[in-house]
Amino acid sequence: MANLNGFDARTVEPAADFEPLPAGKYLAAIIESEMKPTKSGGGQYLQLTFQILDGPYKGRFAWARLNLDNANPTTVKIARGELSAICRAVGVLAPKDSVELHNLPLVITVKLKKRQDTGDLTNEIKGYAAKDAEASPAPQAASNTPPWRRP
Repeated sequence: MANLNGFDARTVEPAADFEPLPAGKYLAAIIESEMKPTKSGGGQYLQLTFQILDGPYKGRFAWARLNLDNANPTTVKIARGELSAICRAVGVLAPKDSVELHNLPLVITVKLKKRQDTGDLTNEIKGYAAKDAEASPAPQAASNTPPWRRP
C-alpha cells in the first residue's frame, strides 16, 4: 500500500494513450542514459532516452539501446557505430561518461517497425545527425507564377 497524499484525479488531466511517433526527423536531446544487463545476462546495453525538443511532438520520448557489451562482435560493432554517430552529432568525440552526451541537441531519424511479440507498431531510431543537418522543406518546383499567387 502507498500513501497518495490526498491525490485528486479531478484536478489532473489523465495521461493520453501515446501512439508511436510518425516516421521522420526530429530535433531531440538525450536526457537519460543507463547501462543495463541484457536479457540473457551475458552482456550490457546502454539505454538512451531522447526527448523531442520542438514541433507537434515536443516533450515526447524515444529510446535507443546500444549493445556495447555483447558476445556477438557484429552487434558490438553496430552499437559502437551508432554511439560514434551520436558523439559526432553532438560534438563530444571522446566522452568518458554517457552523461556528457546529455542535453545536447541533435537530429534523430525515427522509423516505425512492427514488434515481433505483439505485432504493434513501435519506434526505432535509425539515424543521428548534427542539429544543423535538420531536414529542410522540399524545394518548390520552378514556376512562372509569382510566389504570392502560388497555392
